[in-house]
Amino acid sequence: MERFETFTVLIMKINRSIHKIKSAEMAEFNLKGPHVSCLYYLGKSETMTAKELCDVCGEDKAAVSRSIEYLETEGYVSCVSDAKKRYKAALTLTEKGKDAAARIAEKIDAVLAKSSDGMDVETLQTVYDGLAAIERNLSEICKKY
Repeated sequence: MERFETFTVLIMKINRSIHKIKSAEMAEFNLKGPHVSCLYYLGKSETMTAKELCDVCGEDKAAVSRSIEYLETEGYVSCVSDAKKRYKAALTLTEKGKDAAARIAEKIDAVLAKSSDGMDVETLQTVYDGLAAIERNLSEICKKY
């Protein structure tokens, strides 16, 4: 395969695998991908705003808003704030949310460990550094459009 095909096909396959794993692993919680990311990052930080979640999750505002609404309705997340804009209101995990976030983090750690089988720490760091550089470069290119 040529470089373009290798790059685009590999990225697409990795993305598909991530979505498939998220769906399968989160079925017991009745959660979807964006829900998982919100719970994971809230579990790491304890309190975040919707805007902060958008930034760390890489999801758009609408997807995060829908996720927060679902997570609140299902009792995973609480929003207690008198902020004028809900987007800037502090979100915290409920006990149910803390339990789910801890279990999700365990599953993520297991998948990450398995996904890097056969790679030493230096190789894995090189892969992540390369992916970060590619993402930055592509983001710069996208600014032109």
